[in-house]
Amino acid sequence: MRILSGIQPSGKLHIGNYFGMMRPALRLQEQGEAYLFIADYHALTSVADAEAMRRGSRDVALDFLACGLDPERTAFYRQSDMPEVHELAWLLSNVTPLGLLERCHSYKDKLARGIAASHGLLAYPVLMAADILIVQANVVPVGRDQKQHVEVTRDIAIKFNHLFGEVFTIPEPQISEEVAVVPGLDGQKMSKSYGNTIEIFGDVKQTRKRIMSMVTDSKTLEEPKDPDACNIFRLYKLFATEEQQADLARRYRAGGMGYGAAKKELADMLEAYFAPMRARRAELEADPGYVEGVLKAGAARARELAAVTVQRARRAVGLE
Repeated sequence: MRILSGIQPSGKLHIGNYFGMMRPALRLQEQGEAYLFIADYHALTSVADAEAMRRGSRDVALDFLACGLDPERTAFYRQSDMPEVHELAWLLSNVTPLGLLERCHSYKDKLARGIAASHGLLAYPVLMAADILIVQANVVPVGRDQKQHVEVTRDIAIKFNHLFGEVFTIPEPQISEEVAVVPGLDGQKMSKSYGNTIEIFGDVKQTRKRIMSMVTDSKTLEEPKDPDACNIFRLYKLFATEEQQADLARRYRAGGMGYGAAKKELADMLEAYFAPMRARRAELEADPGYVEGVLKAGAARARELAAVTVQRARRAVGLE
């Protein structure tokens, strides 16, 4: 089984990224042949600052390696180090109906949020299809909000295969049921777009301050509280053992447990959970040559597959 996943370097990674994408992706390296890329070309649809792009790509690489990515088991690379993907994207563009792209939820949502329409924004799913198909991935782990893009990839691949012969493996989306939506500081889905995130490796004092600012209801210290209706408890569950969860839930329901105390326990739990990874990240940051070597080696592995796929596609359409 060949697995592919990618993430944009469009800002500091947060615990919603960690539990929603990073940890499931890292676990997949034990299940098959894994490919993970930093989607810097995709990020150009939202990042217009060159230094921010460089810094974002470096941070994503450091974060994944610190959190347990094994470069021996996962080909880890920057999208921009695989130029073959653009030739394939053009070949795929010529079999992709315009209406298919215009119906994509992500495109319509971004327009509704006031983001200017561009070819990059519209053609984003075609480039994503090229990312997936170029390594002939069988499985693509995605969140529910990205499932449609994998379905678009399938549609494009099926049409290409129908017109030109069996060139591409048809991928399957894999929706992780491990973690529900991770709530942000305001109770909405944790997202950089909402400014409600808790960074994985943010400044410890600032992180604690952000946790202490979490929105809660107006129940007094003495009143019993429903843990299942509390965003503090929902985040706490991500880090705690079953015994720890049961103990905090009991104290919530008994009364006398204030939200301030619960926030402090959450902050302590989060800090302890990421402490070993934070130490590993500091080591990696001091050795930029190693990190760059990992990305270059990963790109070389991925390009071996890419070259074969592009040659097959070129031959199929008559360019060779």
